[in-house]
Amino acid sequence: MDPLALETIPEIIELDARRHLMRIPPEQDVPITDRVRRLIDTEAFQRLAGVSQLGFVSLVYPGSRHTRFEHSLGVYRLALLFLKRLCHDKRFLATVRRHEAELLIVAALLHDIGHWPFCHLIEDLALPGIPHHETFAARFLEELRPLLLRDWGVTPEDILTLLEHGEIVPRSGEDREEYQRRCRSFRILMSILSGPIDIDKMDYLQRDSCAAAVPYGRHFDRERLIGSLCLNEEGSGLAITEKGKTAAELMVFARYVMFSEVYWHHTVRAATAMFQRMFELVYRDNESPSLVDWALQEPLPRWLGRLRRRLQQCPDQGITDAVALWEGLFGSRRTIYKRVWQFSILEEPAVYRKLAGRCREEQQRIVATVIGHLNRMGIADAPLGSNDLLLDAPPVSKEIEFAIDVFYPNEGVYRRLNSVSPVIQTLATQQFDDYVKRVRFYAPEPIAKKLKTLPFREAWL
Repeated sequence: MDPLALETIPEIIELDARRHLMRIPPEQDVPITDRVRRLIDTEAFQRLAGVSQLGFVSLVYPGSRHTRFEHSLGVYRLALLFLKRLCHDKRFLATVRRHEAELLIVAALLHDIGHWPFCHLIEDLALPGIPHHETFAARFLEELRPLLLRDWGVTPEDILTLLEHGEIVPRSGEDREEYQRRCRSFRILMSILSGPIDIDKMDYLQRDSCAAAVPYGRHFDRERLIGSLCLNEEGSGLAITEKGKTAAELMVFARYVMFSEVYWHHTVRAATAMFQRMFELVYRDNESPSLVDWALQEPLPRWLGRLRRRLQQCPDQGITDAVALWEGLFGSRRTIYKRVWQFSILEEPAVYRKLAGRCREEQQRIVATVIGHLNRMGIADAPLGSNDLLLDAPPVSKEIEFAIDVFYPNEGVYRRLNSVSPVIQTLATQQFDDYVKRVRFYAPEPIAKKLKTLPFREAWL
């Protein structure tokens, strides 16, 4: 591809022309062309303004009320900056066609199109009948098909292939050489959207940090990192030159600290455990799609009201406590459960290993067993109910290892970042989850005060 072909993409031109801009925090100007505006103005995209980026983090950091709307705009802007930088990489230009670069731009803008409030918390429950957000991304993209074809010349199927790292299917009449080129091109674009140094985490680390008013996620040099972008040795994904090594290390550290101090803050995770328990109680397999459909179609307060009414209609015993979970999270007086016991790879590692990475059913069995022991011991004034003790533990799936190559142009060699950086070896090669995601038990405050005086016994498990 001629560099001019990439540089004449309207959105890349608008980066410097600065004629039509939308300002988003933190002081970022997002170039808006007519075809971008038409996508932003759709109902499918506008609904993202009602979907919180960080959910319950705002309970601890009140400023964290930004949405997936501005995050999507930030990711789109970074896609333009990545492409502008890669204009100077000959192998990128030889592999990625202009229409594929435009596919990346629209995929970046629409990468969160299928999200609904608290969707990741609900997906982690793995309840039968609850689809993942990718299912709804396909639905909304299908609604946008005429606009995508007319303005961008791309299909929903190609966007989903990028977003889901899907199989790249040969096209009718496509020769082998062209198919292989297209596979390399798509893999490069996938690594820009979702990889060790991608436009998604590069945006959310800074945006979340600014909103939470903490320094952790914004103290890495984004300009230096973008300026060091190149292709890996195989030409099938992103790498960085040695000039970006320190910036990459700082990005890894930023991610580590944001998980430790913000995303997995003990109060945030207490609210998460309460919400997941509440949703399990309101969930009914034969009606489950309606719960998500409401979330996709209605403002958040109305959807939360529906959940509360559904809770009140549930025949399960202990439903009063379940409504109390809702009230503690969304009522006029916040009453978040308190931490009782905490375990990590460093704090009672034997217990941690028994509890981390368990599926939801196993977690519920463990909680029931522990409650049984506590009730037989007569710790509380009254027997503990099934909602009086909640377990929050790292999920089965692990965070992706930070694996990226560093190119040393003077030597003409690539080296894996973790082989040249003790920072990466410590924070990303070893299991990231074990050091930032802890196992915790939570209980209502009066119960928690009594239980905290009692050492946890591994024999209870």
